[in-house]
Amino acid sequence: MSISMAKGEKTKSKILEKAASLASICGLEDMSIGKLAKATGLSKSGLFAHFNSKENLQTQVVQWVAEMFTEQVMRPAFNEPRGIPRIRGIFENWKDWIEGDSLPGGCIMIASSTEFDDKPGAVRDEIVGMMSDLLQSLTRTARIAIEEGHFKADSDPKQFAFEFESLLHGYHLLQRLLKDPDARKRSDTAFERLIESYQADLPKPH
Repeated sequence: MSISMAKGEKTKSKILEKAASLASICGLEDMSIGKLAKATGLSKSGLFAHFNSKENLQTQVVQWVAEMFTEQVMRPAFNEPRGIPRIRGIFENWKDWIEGDSLPGGCIMIASSTEFDDKPGAVRDEIVGMMSDLLQSLTRTARIAIEEGHFKADSDPKQFAFEFESLLHGYHLLQRLLKDPDARKRSDTAFERLIESYQADLPKPH
């Protein structure tokens, strides 16, 4: 990659970072090249050269958010031991992601999945792909927990993935919208109950 191309990609990444921050507050649907121009101080024509359309801007914001989620939530957790420690890592990292400063309005992944659930098009397709990939990854972590003997052998990995993700959606609601001071405590309690319901029975001492 040439120096000019590398610089261009770095600039675009910075623009997408600002766009994601803005979209977390105003919503992905309300995100436009005009609003981004005001937020960044860049010209509409310059931004149009990067994205060509509002839809393309929105799609690339979703892609950027998915990459950042992988870097900040999933990848560090996958450095943890296989099984429950890895699942616990995803849970803790995701809560930190929801509370993080980079997205002042909260998790775009959660917000956009509701915002675009009934709006066909390229943006919705990108969100569907992002959330489907996440559910598949969570399902794999549950299967690994079964393989490691941490979860009961008859556990349903897809059911676990659904319950796990639902728990984080609930945490987002309590923490971001309702400003519940007990949001972390309640989510931690729910998480421990979830793990306990799937956890394999410990061998009885002789």
